[in-house]
Amino acid sequence: MKLYGVTGWKNNGKTGLMERLVAEFCARGLTVSTLKHAHHATDVDQPGTDSFRHRAAGAAEVVLASPNRVAIMLELRGAEEPSLTELLARMRPVDLILIEGFKRAPHPKIEAHRGEAGTPLIAPDDPTIRAVASDMALDLDRPVFDLNDTQGIADFIAAELRL
Repeated sequence: MKLYGVTGWKNNGKTGLMERLVAEFCARGLTVSTLKHAHHATDVDQPGTDSFRHRAAGAAEVVLASPNRVAIMLELRGAEEPSLTELLARMRPVDLILIEGFKRAPHPKIEAHRGEAGTPLIAPDDPTIRAVASDMALDLDRPVFDLNDTQGIADFIAAELRL
């Protein structure tokens, strides 16, 4: 499977870029999955649901299956967070996995950057960032795309991965 990441600081447009890239690559006929890292406590399950009750009772893993989707919730209960490699190994084969976050992992990435966010660029100190998507002009040693140039960014990623 081919891997490519979208990284950047909070409120710099990562999720919007991910959403547009998924749609673009799917429109090109590729199968795409995503893997997102969250730095904060997050819960896709809600109190009162059966699956929440299973987890609260102590289940190590809960698989919620329906005719429309399957959700797998793994409770770490103090164990170390799985590595990117371990998480990828759990995923079904597709043409492309887009990874949001995982700044320090070695896969190639594009950095999302918004000037108004006021955060520094990661790219100058990180060779795994192959390009930057920004809402402002930048002078860098790698390609800079307009943050909204989804097709151009997708073309760049496709060329990098030989898709």
